[in-house]
Amino acid sequence: MKLFFLFGFLWWILGNPFLAIIVILVILYFLERRFIGLSPSLFRPFRRRSAINRQRRQIQMSPHDVSAKTELARLYLEGKKYREANEILGEIESRMEHSAEYWSDLGLSELGLGRLPEGEQAMLKALEISPRVKYGIPYLRLGEAFAESDPAKAIKYLEEFKTVHSSSCEAYYRLGLVYERMGSKEEAKSAFQECRTIYRALPKYMKRKERKWMLKSMMRAK
Repeated sequence: MKLFFLFGFLWWILGNPFLAIIVILVILYFLERRFIGLSPSLFRPFRRRSAINRQRRQIQMSPHDVSAKTELARLYLEGKKYREANEILGEIESRMEHSAEYWSDLGLSELGLGRLPEGEQAMLKALEISPRVKYGIPYLRLGEAFAESDPAKAIKYLEEFKTVHSSSCEAYYRLGLVYERMGSKEEAKSAFQECRTIYRALPKYMKRKERKWMLKSMMRAK
């Protein structure tokens, strides 16, 4: 009913029903992004592209800037440009060999390129340096990677993940997706339920960030 009155008001103000509908859709989009976050960000790809260009310029001015190359590789990984990320990471291996986050990023790029043995080796090296690197996410990524080709190995990594990470709604949602891919329906259902349980226990200031994962878990559990 409120939308109906808002539509009528905007139609009266703008003098065009189509413009009124567009304005309402824009308002709904921003409200959804603000309070829920299920819809994709329309601006993130542009911000990422701008950040990539900024890091490229920095590297042109300072070709040996490891921090800039590390950030550029992560931006490529975020955009699923695994080959570009892999090439950048290869350039700085000698200076980052003791960094768990470096090996985790390298492993992700290898897994993204379909090179499972290389990706597994890099991820395990990251975990050897720091078992809690990125809150145990390498275990989850390995579970995802081996879910179809080697279910037993995938389960092993997922069990390791659960011992490290116990407070992220996103992590348990993704864990449920992995179990679904493996055909383990009960384990998937349990992971989605755990996601919702964790969400209920979160303080208010954290619920905004985790709400969309809780809602996705609810939808997957139906």
